[in-house]
Amino acid sequence: MALKYKRVMLKISGEALAGEKGFGIDQDILNKISSKIKEAHDMGVDMGIVVGGGNFWRGRSSTGMDRTTADHMGMLATVINALALQDALEERGVPTRVQTALEMPRVAETYIRRRAIRHIEKGRVVIFACGTGNPYFSTDTAAVLRAAEIEAEVILLAKNVDAVYDSDPKLNPNAIRYDRISFMEVLSKQLGVMDSTATTLCMDNNIPLLVFSIKEPENIIRVLNGDNVGTFVAREV
Repeated sequence: MALKYKRVMLKISGEALAGEKGFGIDQDILNKISSKIKEAHDMGVDMGIVVGGGNFWRGRSSTGMDRTTADHMGMLATVINALALQDALEERGVPTRVQTALEMPRVAETYIRRRAIRHIEKGRVVIFACGTGNPYFSTDTAAVLRAAEIEAEVILLAKNVDAVYDSDPKLNPNAIRYDRISFMEVLSKQLGVMDSTATTLCMDNNIPLLVFSIKEPENIIRVLNGDNVGTFVAREV
């Protein structure tokens, strides 16, 4: 079967790695996700990954703390997840590099765009940690930025929810599910798929977005094969 996408940016939320525990890393979930990433790699997919840190720290949820300090702590949380994912992938024989937006050369490479692209061209999976390296920007924004820099065809937004809805399906059993929706609709309806900065950056750079549930890691492969999974978000639909 022909691949729907050759080069992708996979965004994994930190909460997804925590599973039902709600905190830390669920090793079983990490292994399942890593196995599907390996399967995608073996299919010939070029892949960059941005992982969040919400399973350890959510800077915007902190109270009484300086925002810049809180965001820097969140960046460090993404490094923990990136290293765990790297270890799980390398156990499966997938060549992997972690690049960080903050310099920590004894832990990982510092992000350099040309080096990241070269790694990908050599068949390595590159995991981008520390977000953009700047406070006040989310890891969703980092995923869009890195996707643009490595010229990814699509961003795969792997979340705990299976699609985009007009309201929270956990609170509203009558929530309307979207199969396709435009970035302008996402912004005007304040659907919260990503923060507005990330959504606008996606729209301005014409990078489509696929939102799907990571609770079923097989969805990663289904998306790459072109199956109708989750919600497709684009400039025009």
